[in-house]
Amino acid sequence: MADRGVDLVALSKEVREQLAELELELSEGDITQKGYEKKRAKLLTPFVPQTQNMDVSIQLTPGLSSGPTSTPNAVPVAAPRQHRAHRSGGTRDDRYRSDIHTEAVQAALARHKEEKMALPMPTKRRSAFVQSPAENCTPPDTSSASEDEGSLRRRQAAISAMLAQNLQSPEYWINRSVQGSSTSSSASSTLSHGDGKTHNHNHSQGQTSVLADVLAHTRIESSSVPPDVTSTVPQDRNSRVDLPPNIAVKGMTRGQSRSSMMDTAGGVPAHSRVSTKIQQLLNTLKRPKRPPLSEFFQDDSEEIVEVPQPDPNTPRPEGRQIIPVKGEPLGVVSNWPPALQAALARWGATQAKSPALTALDITGKPLYTLTYGKLWSRSLKLAYTLLNKLGTKNEPVLKPGDRVALVYPNSDPGMFWVAFYGCLLAEVIPVPIEVPLSRKDAGSQQIGFLLGSCGVGLALTSEVCLKGLPKTQNGEIMQFKGWPRLKWVVTDTKYLTKPSKDWQPHIPTANTDTAYIEYKASKEGTVMGVAVSKISILTHCQALTQACNYCEGETLVNVLDFKKDSGLWHGVLTSVMNRIHTISVPYSVMKACPLSWVQRVHVHKARVALVKCRDLHWAMMAHRDQKDANLSSLRMLIVADGANPWSVSSCDAFLNVFQSHGLKPEMICPCASSPEAMTVAIRRPGAQGTPLPARAILSMAGLSHGVIRVNTEDKNSALTVQDVGHVMPGALMCTVKPDGPPMLCKTDEIGEIVLNSRAGGTMYYGLPGVTKNTFEVIPVNSGGTPIGDVPFTRTGLLGFVGPGSLVFVVGKIEGLLSVSGRRHNADDLVATALAVEPVKTVYRGRIAVFSVTVFYDERIVIVAEQRPDANEEDSFQWMSRVLQAIDSIHQVGLYCLALVPANTLPKTPLGGIHVSETKQHFLEGSLHPCNILMCPHTCVTNLPKPRQKQPVGVGPASIMVGNLVAGKRIAQASGRDLGLIDDQEQSRKHQFLSEALQWRAQTDPDHVLYMLLNAKGVAVSTATCSQLHKRAEKITAALLERGGINTGDNVVLLYPPGIDLIASFYGCLYAGCIPVTVRPPHPQNLAATLPTVRMIIDVSKAACILTTQTLMKILRSKEAAASVNVKTWPSIIDTDDLPRKRPSHIYKPPTAEMLAYLDFSVSTTGMLTGVKISHSAVNALCRSIKLQCELYSSRQIAICMDPYCGLGFVLWCMSSVYSGHQSILIPPMELETSLPLWLSTLSQYKIRDTFCSYSVMELCTKGLGTQTEALKARGVNLSCVRSCVVIAEERPRLALTQSFSKLFKDLGLSPRAVSTAFGARVNLAICLQGTAGPDPSTVYVDMKSLRHDRVRLVERGAPQSLPLMESGTILPGVRVIIVNPETRGPLGDSHLGEIWVSSPHNASGYYTIYGEESLQADHFNTRLSFGDTETLWARTGYLGFVRRTELLDASGDRHDALFVVGSLDETLELRGLRYHPIDIETSVSRAHRSIAESAVFTWTNLLVVVVELSGSEQEALDLVPLVTNVVLKEHHLIVGVVVIVDPGVIPINSRGEKQRMHLRDSFLADQLDPIYVAYNM
Repeated sequence: MADRGVDLVALSKEVREQLAELELELSEGDITQKGYEKKRAKLLTPFVPQTQNMDVSIQLTPGLSSGPTSTPNAVPVAAPRQHRAHRSGGTRDDRYRSDIHTEAVQAALARHKEEKMALPMPTKRRSAFVQSPAENCTPPDTSSASEDEGSLRRRQAAISAMLAQNLQSPEYWINRSVQGSSTSSSASSTLSHGDGKTHNHNHSQGQTSVLADVLAHTRIESSSVPPDVTSTVPQDRNSRVDLPPNIAVKGMTRGQSRSSMMDTAGGVPAHSRVSTKIQQLLNTLKRPKRPPLSEFFQDDSEEIVEVPQPDPNTPRPEGRQIIPVKGEPLGVVSNWPPALQAALARWGATQAKSPALTALDITGKPLYTLTYGKLWSRSLKLAYTLLNKLGTKNEPVLKPGDRVALVYPNSDPGMFWVAFYGCLLAEVIPVPIEVPLSRKDAGSQQIGFLLGSCGVGLALTSEVCLKGLPKTQNGEIMQFKGWPRLKWVVTDTKYLTKPSKDWQPHIPTANTDTAYIEYKASKEGTVMGVAVSKISILTHCQALTQACNYCEGETLVNVLDFKKDSGLWHGVLTSVMNRIHTISVPYSVMKACPLSWVQRVHVHKARVALVKCRDLHWAMMAHRDQKDANLSSLRMLIVADGANPWSVSSCDAFLNVFQSHGLKPEMICPCASSPEAMTVAIRRPGAQGTPLPARAILSMAGLSHGVIRVNTEDKNSALTVQDVGHVMPGALMCTVKPDGPPMLCKTDEIGEIVLNSRAGGTMYYGLPGVTKNTFEVIPVNSGGTPIGDVPFTRTGLLGFVGPGSLVFVVGKIEGLLSVSGRRHNADDLVATALAVEPVKTVYRGRIAVFSVTVFYDERIVIVAEQRPDANEEDSFQWMSRVLQAIDSIHQVGLYCLALVPANTLPKTPLGGIHVSETKQHFLEGSLHPCNILMCPHTCVTNLPKPRQKQPVGVGPASIMVGNLVAGKRIAQASGRDLGLIDDQEQSRKHQFLSEALQWRAQTDPDHVLYMLLNAKGVAVSTATCSQLHKRAEKITAALLERGGINTGDNVVLLYPPGIDLIASFYGCLYAGCIPVTVRPPHPQNLAATLPTVRMIIDVSKAACILTTQTLMKILRSKEAAASVNVKTWPSIIDTDDLPRKRPSHIYKPPTAEMLAYLDFSVSTTGMLTGVKISHSAVNALCRSIKLQCELYSSRQIAICMDPYCGLGFVLWCMSSVYSGHQSILIPPMELETSLPLWLSTLSQYKIRDTFCSYSVMELCTKGLGTQTEALKARGVNLSCVRSCVVIAEERPRLALTQSFSKLFKDLGLSPRAVSTAFGARVNLAICLQGTAGPDPSTVYVDMKSLRHDRVRLVERGAPQSLPLMESGTILPGVRVIIVNPETRGPLGDSHLGEIWVSSPHNASGYYTIYGEESLQADHFNTRLSFGDTETLWARTGYLGFVRRTELLDASGDRHDALFVVGSLDETLELRGLRYHPIDIETSVSRAHRSIAESAVFTWTNLLVVVVELSGSEQEALDLVPLVTNVVLKEHHLIVGVVVIVDPGVIPINSRGEKQRMHLRDSFLADQLDPIYVAYNM
């Protein structure tokens, strides 16, 4: 802009008035752009500051210049317009260029200087998309922006204005330049707390990700400093780590954390109003009734979507109802032929030498000229051949009325003319289509649909074209996707037969039979055929002749496609009618020589030229090459797409350049047409010197509401439209509302133009249903009564009738995007985007705008092709400015802006972008963008209001909670009673497991208790009762001698899964020590796994470590010393080669309440918790499992899971010693080398009961899914398996267990066999599906209710339903009750609450360094606030519900099923609702085939989704919109950040649970090495 550096406000009133006058002159076209620039510059020169003479390139974006000069308060300045003149010529499609518009955009962007959008630049892994060697060589000590810190500086520019106002504010967290390491991708910024003036370069102060800086400046109310994340040790890429090194030992109490979550949604006070709907639901906590299974599920969008209140200031139409406009009557011509073929016959006979058509070669020189005589004789030959020479005399292939495809290239108009007229003479119906270039042409399937619906079985083509068609291996024409089978006929003259003397073509008078079919693509991409009758052709030619005043023998230059639209109507049909000489300029010539059509007009002294805006623009760009072209012969320059609102600037600019070449302004004739109604209106050429028609300057805001308002106040959001002349002769036109019944518009309202005329199309061929809505519309008045009985045809054009009955078109229905009740035109948005300078980022003509429906509204998406030389920063800069411009000018938010690599968007045959196909690619995730910007926060305005939780007071009224008053069943359930079951086994006699082992060693010494298998399925070691006892004794002796251990000391057992672990466990019990099992560190990944080991050892204050020689070496190795202090290990005893010694005595605890062992485990939230398990609890638990699973010494079970904590450890180490059954142990890591090991073991040993973890089940499902046949051939048979139980502390993974059952059904696995167990920290085994009891039941709950902490049961397949499977039968001796976590009162059947448990095998409490007594009491010994207040319960921290089923349990009572929904600590509180991460992750994983795994967590109120990409890296950015869409659609949440990572990055523990908090820490510490991070702002 000319006012660089000038403060316009400070100018004197006089200068401001002069400027305004200039603007007005420019907008009205009284002054050229150049003149305007000059005059304006002259006016402003005295006021321009003197420092402005620096290089322009620096000036474009001062905030982004490299080096220390980058000032935080610099603001990007719009590029000066002088550069525009020197752009290169013919490669661009500038149909959208408008200087007025460009200026509006610049002004709009300038307005944004004050309030720049704080858009964080996405971060991208270098390898993924950019190979720039220069950046990798930046020396580390310079401050030039390397890729990593560049991302910081980009944001500095983006948020500069805000910083300028408040440089010293404490929130100014951004560090000026942190030199990022070349491997990490997202820039790490160092937080400087407190005073922002100091820029510290010290890395140790806690690195956090890019997000910190960004969020400080986005308007999310987070005044608090983001969490200071302590540095984490980077982990090896390939391994899945068990837990983070920086886990908290014990976090906030569950009570505290929960209440703090409820009051504020992550630090932001929630709104105090509750939406009325939710209030009603809260007031009526009635028993959830099953909604009836209706035939179709009702979509409940009404109760979800926030309906925006209508704005009282919305403009409304105020005019009177429109009166249909009549065109002039069609004149009566005396010698008008009765049919088009008759005209050809006449000229062929009387004017045989007269030229009909001249075709050009690729250089633009004439190639051949077809005379009327030749055209007639060749068409005759073809007609004769088609009717008589294909097939036999009795069975002709073609009969009159059959449809025939015409497949001719654009460069061969002659062949097409002959074929078209040959078909008309043979009375077969031609269907011209584009030449298919490959099997995968954009839209080729739709062309197939057209050929199918028209019943085409024969295609005519030329020999050259046929050779060029794609062939199969054996030389046949390829079968194109979706096409019917076609016979191909070559129509070159040498293959045609001269008609016999007595043969004459039948030329009837034109009637309503179909003459030809023209194809048309709809907004959705479907291609339909518009049938044009013989009388329509004739009438249309007559109307065009009258309107354009065509005379016999004139010359016409046609640049348009001659197969359809105006190119066909003027250049092939009307021209023959009037014996016009047509010069056809194909697209390929235009690309090579954009001036060719101007030269043809000059050489042939053409009277009429038929062009599009594109051709005007190209000629104008290239006109310097041709000084002597003269256009004075033209009497009419028909602009076929003059109805496009952006044509006005092309016409003006062209006139500006070529007026000096003899072009007269009144010769430019824009016209409007549509495939259905054909030509709608055309401007007639004016007489010399008459004033040009006025233009309409309309308000964009008015247009978006469908109302015509002349724009006065805000020039930036104005649309200038030129008229397209008057209605065609003989036609009647009016405008009707575009949606709903065809109601007549008011005079100041935009509507769809409908036309009644004999000259239009008659139907969509073969599609009677669609035809009725388009070709047989009868407009109605405001009262709803039809205005007559004449049918009108919808044109698909939006417009209005202006003064003097001039027709104005403002857009097309197919380019209409309806967002929140307002209508925007795709072309207008394209124009705005392209007016954003500098456009060096994208190609002008390759941009697609469409809308996708997400969450009950249309969302606008813009996709453009990026130039290969555009860099990341420029692209991002351009994208963010496009967002601002569109927001400012159109008042609509963009949902997504994507840039794809050059030449990757699907193209239409003539080089335009195939929008519907692009949209398809976008929705399927196959667009492969190289840059993407999602802005859901600004454009999704219909989210429901956040829920406000009501504070709950505990008092007498609490009794009302859960409607217990109504005599409703309390939600509680219990297993069989342990006491009643008389057990004659030894277990009654032995209170302690150590005694049980000794007793077994005496009474049954040779009974094999354990068998350990290796990867080959070979038993590498076994243990009989006496062997186990003796090994335990050896370990006891070693402990007492070497360790100097006292009774009650904690001893860490560090072993791989195996029998040594079991022996050392009993060795500890014999010595009176407390065993603590710890998973050994991973030798290839010590840095990540060893700190956990160290932490457990420190927390448990272990007196010594029992381990193997190999592990002992690892603990003391150099590698270990790199991550922990190896000098301070407790004493380490290796138990590999112990001397045969017996201890002097075996310890017996004085009471059963003494501790037996400590169970340490890391929760999925990254919390390390140790629980104390007493001897009585061990005894009760083993007994409970024995009864539930009917375990006896004659039984064999197989265990394939890690034995370090929870129920897995109990089954691995203790259950066999208690019950005497034999356990076959399969370490899960052996499955990595031999996948079928577990299943073949089950088959080989005919195992009835087996236990595994989810990770094992997933491994088998993914790895063996395709190999069931091979396993069957090897004799694997699983029909013996009666129960296969997955041991877990989570909601059952129904999808996984079901697919496992389905996959291995062929191997004989019973579908009833697979079930799950459930345990928690406070009680290791609550549910376990045993032999007795009914099968686990499944229910479907409504996810929306679940978010409100309610359970509503729905039918299977209901929208938003979630299947939940019962977690197994409750174990004997266990009681559970469902409790409201806030009031601590019991809830009713089928109500969601926290699961509390009471049983003899509850853990005794937490083992922590600091004995948090309050926490112990709260979690382990807590009482209900009312009801049964005596029982002591333990709180599991899991949400669930109990439901009484129709099934009967073993005792004949109705069975109570426990359903686990998820861990309370893991839930995400967003918008006042409670979300379970697994539900969001399930949706995300379904979004695209390349998503291997996903995990979600929140960060300062933002939802972060991490996605593992299993496909190629070019698919990475496809996932961003798909993930955002699916979460918005199914969970009504806006994703804040999408992180795309490699497979295996999401940490998973041995139980197969995702460690989401560990992932969060790694993300914040910038250790994920993501492929791409997208910030959805």
